Amino acid sequence: MGRRFQFGICTDQNMTWEKTVQRWQQFEQLGFESAWLCDHLIQPSRPEGPYFEAWTLLAALAARTQRIRIGVLVTSNTFRYPSVLAKEVVTVDHISNGRLDFGFGAGWYEPEHRMFGIPWPETRELVGRFREAVELIDTTLRNDTSSYEGKYYRTEGLRNRPAPIQQPRPPFLLGAFGPKMLRIIAKYADCWNAFGTPAEMRERNQLLDEYCHELGRDPETLDRSLYYWVPKSDADPWASEQAFHDVIGPYVEAGINQFIFDQPSDEQFGLLERIAVEVLPKIAAEKPAPTSREGVTVDTSHWRKPQDHIAS
Repeated sequence: MGRRFQFGICTDQNMTWEKTVQRWQQFEQLGFESAWLCDHLIQPSRPEGPYFEAWTLLAALAARTQRIRIGVLVTSNTFRYPSVLAKEVVTVDHISNGRLDFGFGAGWYEPEHRMFGIPWPETRELVGRFREAVELIDTTLRNDTSSYEGKYYRTEGLRNRPAPIQQPRPPFLLGAFGPKMLRIIAKYADCWNAFGTPAEMRERNQLLDEYCHELGRDPETLDRSLYYWVPKSDADPWASEQAFHDVIGPYVEAGINQFIFDQPSDEQFGLLERIAVEVLPKIAAEKPAPTSREGVTVDTSHWRKPQDHIAS
């Protein structure tokens, strides 16, 4: 089954708890497929400001939403031991009643590691730790009891109880850029996520297709997701409706089918509502909604169409 277009929102963790809940519930009412937090301990663009931790905040937001899929974009492997993180994944999967997408990456923002006293490995070790952590978490979530022996991580008789609601495990959205990391994506991910120019995303897409073929995997079973990080981009998709089309058009041509945008400013929120009601349903209609993701059972009954907001 082919990939379909989906749209999500990533929110800042510098908002108050009350405003964060309000915004996530609004995004759910508007019909966005997903809402995301970033796994940082300080905000990279404004490190002196307030910032909530992602996974504890996500668990709370899971209890205050009903239909929208949720996740962390993307969890930093350097922050948590992977076997403990697997327990967090299962816990939030239960709190959300099976709405969690597991976003995971190697980690990248060195300054917050120094600030919090977290070791910062060299690049080769980052990649090796990421590969082992993906293998360990995948094995843990798929089995009642498992063990893992690697260079960096080891478990023995690890019990995965209760099992996750989504079987055989929550979908993996893995973030990566380089060729070695993309090989891991091709093997384990349900969705690949990155940010970059359309040309960069097209080149990475082609590499992923090649790696999938080498593994005997149908490339169409791997969703391609863009995090459009406005501070690192040339254009603001919330500047106007035309700007929104201008931003996503080249990425669609590059093979991207899932878009995750930074939330707009308060002054731009009216445009976001109009795009959700009038624009996104037309784009989403170009691809049918899937009922499964390469062996992952997904309940689509909670999905809400953007046009439903008109009556709410």
